[in-house]
Amino acid sequence: MKEKLKEFMLINLGMIMVAGGMYFFLMPNKLATGGANGIAIIIHKFVPSLSVGILMLFINIVLFILAFLIIGPKFGVKTIYASFGVSLIIWILENYVKFNKSITGELFLELIFGILISGIGMGIVFNQDASTGGTDIISKILNKFFHIDLGKGVLLSDLATTIAAAFAFDIKLSMYAMLGVIINGFVIDAIIEGINMCKEVTIISNNYEEIKRYIVNDLEKGTTIYKAMGGFSEKNKNVVVVVVSKREFIKLKSFVNAVDKEAFITVNNVYEIFGNGFKSLNY
Repeated sequence: MKEKLKEFMLINLGMIMVAGGMYFFLMPNKLATGGANGIAIIIHKFVPSLSVGILMLFINIVLFILAFLIIGPKFGVKTIYASFGVSLIIWILENYVKFNKSITGELFLELIFGILISGIGMGIVFNQDASTGGTDIISKILNKFFHIDLGKGVLLSDLATTIAAAFAFDIKLSMYAMLGVIINGFVIDAIIEGINMCKEVTIISNNYEEIKRYIVNDLEKGTTIYKAMGGFSEKNKNVVVVVVSKREFIKLKSFVNAVDKEAFITVNNVYEIFGNGFKSLNY
């Protein structure tokens, strides 16, 4: 229940960030940076009587059906909620906030802020195995079948939208939008990797038994013990390997320092961990 509540809150946070970044920074500057929002901005140019929020809703309905059939109902339900939420927030802003002008008049500055805010929001939603809809769904399909990074998948999916923007608006706006799409892809991957990142810690210590007990009993993590021989000393050694979160690594490092200041430690960043205590292989 606690995990479900956390997931729900994170999806809502991501939705608000995506909608805010789009509405206050990208939409006033007609920056069609891909996704259902970008397509909706282009259509709105030719049919101004239709709001961007409503257009996003119709575009997403078509893509939902695709996601539900190919990716599965779990992803579909979360994505329906997240994308409906983003469309609803934008529709509410359009009708009650009435904000349709540039904040600073600096196109590039607002592009960067809009992409950073919405990209972080998309990364948060993606990390909950969902999507904000639009061409994000196509990105998720590419990730499932071709193992293309989610951010890179968004980049590939959105290039067509930015090209269409050149015909709807002008080449300058299209080029800015394309730059935004590229930055957005890297932002999403960086956020997902940052959220999922753990530390793979290898410890060589004469007090390995004490360290092992701390890992198992205090950190409640599994660990692996290897037998090895020092290449220089030719003495038998015990090597402890464990994967922990960034916060747990700080605790582990302090404990190892307290029990054995001569311990040898190496640390690697890992971004995908499957198994007991981490993600299921069926994730």
